[in-house]
Amino acid sequence: MDSANLAPGLLLAMPQLDDRNFARSVVLMIEHGDQGSFGLVINQPLQILAEELLQSLEMSWGGERGALVWQGGPVAKSTGWVLHEPMVVAQEGAGGTIAVTTGISLSTSPDRLRKIASMPPRNIRLLLGYSGWAPGQLASEMARGAWLHTSADPRLVFDTPAEAMWDSAIRSLGINPLDLFTSSGVN
Repeated sequence: MDSANLAPGLLLAMPQLDDRNFARSVVLMIEHGDQGSFGLVINQPLQILAEELLQSLEMSWGGERGALVWQGGPVAKSTGWVLHEPMVVAQEGAGGTIAVTTGISLSTSPDRLRKIASMPPRNIRLLLGYSGWAPGQLASEMARGAWLHTSADPRLVFDTPAEAMWDSAIRSLGINPLDLFTSSGVN
């Protein structure tokens, strides 16, 4: 796998990855380059309601009652991120949003969060924290067999239940999850 093509895409944690933060994780890779890597775990819901989080930020939630906040990763757990389907926005309101893929956008600014939260799209995920790797760290982990890579499919990201996401992503590669075993990878 050419590690230069990891973002955008999904990283799938393998059984030999010895980090409980990433057990059976699916990570949406946002950036990968010489300066390091940045992604968001997308299959770890927290027991925090979106409405409660936004009220603590003095924002209103216009979305589904019972919608949860998700754990984006073990780094900077108080930082917030919003993954959502692309939205038509007024020119002055477009700042703070980037297209990750044609079907997935990432918003980061409090002003964008306020606008999106008041009238959220059907496909949305609020996340706290992120996953980050120092230069060369992710390539080293991949060489040890700690991660697999696949394309970022919006249906997998937004429509697949958290508990089924890892299995579904592994199966999208033509691999039966039951056939995976722990190994040390390529040295």
